[in-house]
This record gives sequence, structure tokens and C-alpha cells, in this order.
Amino acid sequence: MGEVVTEVELGERLRPLRAAGRRIAFANGHFDLLHVGHLRYLQAARREADLLVVAINDDDSVARLKGAGRPVVPAAERAELLAGLAAVDFVVVFAGDSPGPLLARLRPEVHCKGSDYGTPERVPEYEIVRAYGGRTALVGDPKDHATSDLIARVRALP
Repeated sequence: MGEVVTEVELGERLRPLRAAGRRIAFANGHFDLLHVGHLRYLQAARREADLLVVAINDDDSVARLKGAGRPVVPAAERAELLAGLAAVDFVVVFAGDSPGPLLARLRPEVHCKGSDYGTPERVPEYEIVRAYGGRTALVGDPKDHATSDLIARVRALP
């Protein structure tokens, strides 16, 4: 089972693991209403390295990016759910709309994003990762699942 940690704790926890030669994959997202697409993305991200760190947007960021009524599930609960997945080693909640500063600070070997980006170069944080010598990998199945679609289906129920 994974652990929910702060950004400071995460840096401290990763230092000895990295010194021991463990490679770190980093995945990020909102993860509001966990669905099978999220699971497949995280399982594929975990296969890219020895450890998987999942960074989730805080509630303010999700509300700005997704609109009124979001997130449906608060950050602390989203983090706890993700930490319970076998593929996940650490979960951290970050402030802001981009994980760029966290990526630059942690410098994971692999930044994993969903297949919907098409090419690694289209990932917004690509240049940050490339600048420190990391790799951006597109992982997971085709983007056939979306939280927004799930919410719409539930709202349409009689």
C-alpha cells in the first residue's frame, strides 16, 4: 500500500531510495472519481520505473481547471484512494495548476502522461523534464474514459 506524504516528506523519502539505485516514475492528474482509465494509466506508469509517485492537483486547482462543482471528491480522499492502489508508492497533493515546479524539484527519471497527448513533446511539462535529463512517456490505454463523462451519466439517471 502506498503512502500519502507532503512535498517535503516526499523529497526526504525518495533521497535514500534513489541513492540505492531505484528509478522513479511520476504521474499526475486530478483523479476526481477514480475510474478504470485512471487505474490503467497508473499501472502502465508503474511499469516505467521501480517506484511510482502520483501527484494530484489540490481542490482549488481542480475547481479552476474543471469548473463549478469540482472536485466531487476532496483532495485528501482522492489521495487516500490512490495510495490504496497496488501500483502506487507515494501520493502527494500539490498546489497550482501544473506539476512543473514539483517535477523540477524531484527530478523523476520518467514523467508519465496519458496517451491522449499524442507525442511526448505535446505534454506541457516536457521541456522541464527534458532539461534535467528525464524522459516523458505516454502510457495507458486510449482515452476512452473521463470523469466528466461519468458525472454526466450519473446526472442523467432517472
